Amino acid sequence: MGLHCDFIWGLVGFLTILVVGELGREVIGVSVNPSENENGNGLNGVRIQSNCGSALVLPLVESKRHGHVVDRRFERRGRGLVEDARMVLHDDLLTKGYYTSRVFIGTPAQEFALIVDTGSTVTYVPCSSCTHCGHHQDPRFKPDNSSSYQTVSCNSPDCITKMCDARVHQCKYERVYAEMSSSKGVLGKDLLGFGNGSRLQPHPLLFGCETAETGDLYLQHADGIMGLGRGPLSIVDQLVGTGAMEDSFSLCYGGMDEGGGSMVLGAIPPPPAMVFAKSDPNRSNYYNLELSEIQVQGVSLNVPSEVFNGRLGTVLDSGTTYAYLPDKAFDAFKDAITQQLGSLQAVPGPDPSYPDVCFAGAGSDSKALGKHFPPVDFVFSGNQKVFLAPENYLFKHTKVPGAYCLGFFKNQDATTLLGGIVVRNTLVTYDRANHQIGFFKTNCTNLWSILPAEPPLAPPPPPVNESSPIESPASLPEDKQDFGSIELLIELDGNFTTILNQTLLFKSSMASELAISSSQISIEDIKEDGEHVVVRCIISPASSQLFSSSAAKALAARLEDHTVKLPEIFGAYRLRSWKGLPPSKWAWIHSDRAKMGAMIAILVGVVVLLAVIASLVYWYFFKYRNRGQIKYENLEVAETNEEETWIGDEQL
Repeated sequence: MGLHCDFIWGLVGFLTILVVGELGREVIGVSVNPSENENGNGLNGVRIQSNCGSALVLPLVESKRHGHVVDRRFERRGRGLVEDARMVLHDDLLTKGYYTSRVFIGTPAQEFALIVDTGSTVTYVPCSSCTHCGHHQDPRFKPDNSSSYQTVSCNSPDCITKMCDARVHQCKYERVYAEMSSSKGVLGKDLLGFGNGSRLQPHPLLFGCETAETGDLYLQHADGIMGLGRGPLSIVDQLVGTGAMEDSFSLCYGGMDEGGGSMVLGAIPPPPAMVFAKSDPNRSNYYNLELSEIQVQGVSLNVPSEVFNGRLGTVLDSGTTYAYLPDKAFDAFKDAITQQLGSLQAVPGPDPSYPDVCFAGAGSDSKALGKHFPPVDFVFSGNQKVFLAPENYLFKHTKVPGAYCLGFFKNQDATTLLGGIVVRNTLVTYDRANHQIGFFKTNCTNLWSILPAEPPLAPPPPPVNESSPIESPASLPEDKQDFGSIELLIELDGNFTTILNQTLLFKSSMASELAISSSQISIEDIKEDGEHVVVRCIISPASSQLFSSSAAKALAARLEDHTVKLPEIFGAYRLRSWKGLPPSKWAWIHSDRAKMGAMIAILVGVVVLLAVIASLVYWYFFKYRNRGQIKYENLEVAETNEEETWIGDEQL
């Protein structure tokens, strides 16, 4: 009996300790913060906003156009940079992508996403007075709301264009691109900066305040253009002229399967393996190169070097998506590539309207393209070779899995135009001071790991009341503060009634983009604020009790950089502010309701099990107690009863 009881009560004790221990683990908070999970999730990711010497490192965000079909012939000077697997398809045509960087103009600062474009010499954004501007991702610039904005009169020394808008007596600008898109407006001067914590403080710079735009500029999702070309209105020339930066900048674009990248304003120490090619500023305002030959699998194309030197020569332009060669060079390049493809099968391109050169059978792993496609080398003057991997001259077929197409096309004139596809996963340094351009093959998503960093010049953080929320957009110190939830104020340009009726779509879209559950998003308030709609929502953690400071900042950064894409019915959006709310006293209960429910269910089950076990124990003791007891009777009485019974029987 002792053995049975010890076993039963031992089992009961083990189950009790197990349940109490599991509940205790939840109360204490021994759980993995999702922002620190090695596998990563929607809350992971940190903006590249570190300093490298005197240079400023800025993040580049890959974006897309509105859902409009864009004619392929416009891509020669289109706004796109690098097409990749995440690009959206519309009507079976591959839309163009581009990279943007955030810029802040005015006092108080108004935020814009501008396409980095080395082929443009003017920076411009839509003006509030624009009569023909498209629907872009941020509100238009309002000069009247900026206390530091200055108009540029027609007779001002800042009127570099020497063009005058007589109606308003202001200096004006006009830009027309080869694909027939255009921008025009007035020149203004205001403080232009790159966000909090930047070593490069805001400077008064000239920029275009658009009054009309057409073509691709009208259709694009980004707000405007950041002109990085050579010219007095270029943002680079102006910053160099004020002594704010050295005469050099760098761009680094993600690969075929990775988005994002970085832009570095200012000089950086070049990696030892960087290859430099000469660039002659006297030839044109474009960044030209002296390309002498192209090699495929180590064999030079049978093309004279003069072919690459026609008209503007060879131009490197971040505002062009693909590469364009003169006819003779393109035919030789296509033939040389085709001869090296072995068992790959030629297939029609994604759009029958264009004679794309495509091949199937290479598989879906873009990192293994080198097994099927040959290496290519660009040879510049001085025998400087720049290696091109297959991702630098191919794009993915949008209809045939495992098929790829040449991203090189015939040009309509004698200029050789090298777009963003050529410099995927390549750090490109525009060393204007030394008239050269450097190329270094690297993983652009990890660019900051190869740049020598220097600690930012940030003021010491002010004391924070622990009971008060911590707000943005003010810079947050790199502390270990944990938040119980995150409150967001999001400004939308859509219709108030539509947004009010589409709260479920808003929640599901946000959840999908942030890779969290819709149940973690709570919409607290929706109200009209002038021309905008402001949504206040709270995001709660899922499997963690708290948000770490880094996870909260990363989430807010994705909204600030517009990497979170919302359906177009909500219009353009802007993150006005966000707050990290302190955890409540009962955060351990509310932070993980599903798991707490499971624990309660387990506890109830164990209580029922204990009750059953107790019943069995009671029955066990009762049974053996009765079985061990013997009924004793007086012997004489028993014999008398038996005799009487027998006598009774005889009497019957």
